[in-house]
Amino acid sequence: MSANLKYLSLGILVFQTTSLVLTMRYSRTLKEEGPRYLSSTAVVIAELLKILACVLLVYKDSKCNLRTLNRVLRDEILNKPMETLKLAIPSGIYTLQNNLLYVALSNLDAATYQVTYQLKILTTALFSVSMLSKKLGVYQWLSLVILMTGVAFVQWPSDSQATPAKEHSAGSQFVGLIAVLIACFSSGFAGVYFEKILKETKQSVWIRNIQLGFFGSIFGLMGVYIYDGEQLSKNGFFQGYNKLTWVVVVLQALGGLVIAAVIKYADNILKGFATSLSIILSTLISYFWLQDFVPTSVFFLGAILVIAATFLYGYDPKPAGNPIKA
Repeated sequence: MSANLKYLSLGILVFQTTSLVLTMRYSRTLKEEGPRYLSSTAVVIAELLKILACVLLVYKDSKCNLRTLNRVLRDEILNKPMETLKLAIPSGIYTLQNNLLYVALSNLDAATYQVTYQLKILTTALFSVSMLSKKLGVYQWLSLVILMTGVAFVQWPSDSQATPAKEHSAGSQFVGLIAVLIACFSSGFAGVYFEKILKETKQSVWIRNIQLGFFGSIFGLMGVYIYDGEQLSKNGFFQGYNKLTWVVVVLQALGGLVIAAVIKYADNILKGFATSLSIILSTLISYFWLQDFVPTSVFFLGAILVIAATFLYGYDPKPAGNPIKA
C-alpha cells in the first residue's frame, strides 16, 4: 500500500509542477482577440481559492461540524491577532513571487524556466543555514555548487537561440531571468520563514495557509489597483479570462496544498525524481507542442547537472552501523 502511495505521490507531484508551468506559459503567449487576462487578478483569485480549500479541510478535520469549524477559526485566527500578523511578511513575499512567475513565463520558455527555478534549492539552503542554524553536509554543499554550474550552462547564450526566439528579444529574456532569480530568493526566504513559524507554534498547516491566503489576497488586490488599475477600469476584473486561465488559477491555488498533502509519502529521492521528470517533460512539450524552444547541447549539459544536484541534495548517506554481537 505504501509503495502505491509513493508512486501516486510521484505522479501527482510531476503532474502539478509540469502542468502549472506549461499552462501558465501557454496562457501568457496564446494570441487571442481582445485584452489578455491580468496576471495580478489571477494571483488574487488563486489566494481566495486557497482560503476556500483550506476552510473545507479544516471543516473535514472538525468532523464536518459547523460549530466546531466556527470555534476553531475564531480561536486560532481572530483571537490570536499577533500570531496571525506573523504571516503578513511571508504572505507579501509569496504574493510578489507568484506575480513574478507570470512575468518569468511571459518572457522565458517553460524548459529554461523550470531548470533555472531550481536555484530556489540554493536560496532555501542558504536561508536555512542563516535563519534556522541548519547544518548542511558535504554532499549538500557539493550539490549547490553543481546546481549553480548547471543553471549557468542553461542560461549560457548560444547562436541557436536566435532562431526560436521569434517574439522574444534578448531584453525580454533578461527580464524573465531577473524575475526568476528574484522569485528564487523570495521563495527561499518565505519558505524558511514559514517553516520557522510552523516550528514555533502548534497551529495546523491548513490554519496557517488560511492566514497566508488572507494577507495574500489583500496584498494582491493592492497590486491589482496599483499596477493594473487603468486596465481594470477599462475592461473589468475578469478581462481576458477563459477556460485555460481558470485551469492556471486552480493549479496555482491547489498546487501547494496538493504537495503538502502528499509530501508525507514522498521522500527526498522521490521529490528528486518528480523534479527531474518535470524538467524532461517541460523540455519535450516546449519543443514539440509549444515550439518556442530548441534545446542545445549546452542546455542538456546544464539540465543534467541540475537534475544530478537535485538528487545529490536529497541524498542522505546512512552511516555504517556496528554489527550487533550476541
